[in-house]
Amino acid sequence: MSALAFALVIAAAITHAAWNIVAHGVSRAGMPFLWWGAVGGTAVWIGVIPFTGGLGTDDLLAFLLGVGVSGVLHVAYMAVLQRGYREGNLSTVYATARGTGPFLSVIVAILLFGERPSVIALVGVAAIIVGVVAIGLVDRGRAEHQGRSLDLGLVFGLLTGVAIAIYTIWDAHAVRTWNLSPVAFMVGTMLLEIPFYSFGVRGRWAAVRTLGRTQWRRIVAFSILSPLSYILVLTAIQIAPVALVAPLREVSVVLVSLFGVFALKESRPGWRLAASAVVAGGIVLLAL
Repeated sequence: MSALAFALVIAAAITHAAWNIVAHGVSRAGMPFLWWGAVGGTAVWIGVIPFTGGLGTDDLLAFLLGVGVSGVLHVAYMAVLQRGYREGNLSTVYATARGTGPFLSVIVAILLFGERPSVIALVGVAAIIVGVVAIGLVDRGRAEHQGRSLDLGLVFGLLTGVAIAIYTIWDAHAVRTWNLSPVAFMVGTMLLEIPFYSFGVRGRWAAVRTLGRTQWRRIVAFSILSPLSYILVLTAIQIAPVALVAPLREVSVVLVSLFGVFALKESRPGWRLAASAVVAGGIVLLAL
């Protein structure tokens, strides 16, 4: 991986971790928060498009196809993820999704895009995925068992991982094939998400207004940082293999975990730090 691509993905991970920390708690508001995120992100970033290459292409149909499919995929991803959090233990859903998504992205990128990461890079990818899953499973032993023969958290975690892989591969294909501007692509995707989330909050507009009034600072931070993190990823995807970018962006999970250890004094710090060290080793391998 080139130094520029590596720097972009690490910056994306830091930005992603930052908005997760800032939005900690308020994101649990569910659909009203997602609505504000799409509206706020569109409002903040739409004015940046003229200064970042416009749409990146003169083929308006290609642009609309790219963002249209991406918008649907991202909404589907959020719907499955939210359902997973309702049906299963958060740690199970999160760990399964964040491990499965990059893993499938690597496999599909190799098969569809013909990418051929080196053996060392693949070892690094494996280390990152294992470390991320280990972090997510820290609290698994404390989960409440509901006597089900099938763990729905695991099922929806896997489905979320599949959704992550699908939108990652599609977005990579769109920005590469049609040379789309990452900023315009991100804005277009968020804009198309608004009608879906508006439908989702129907009858709950009072809750939407209350959230906007009481949590506007966090919503503004989210609206700036969340799109920025993915814009950086899309930029990296244009110059580096998806098989390396997809796992490396999960470094954000480690950063949030470290914040939990040192700032929030969360349980089992040794496990969290050890898993983070495994991820760090994978990062070193990818940087070689």
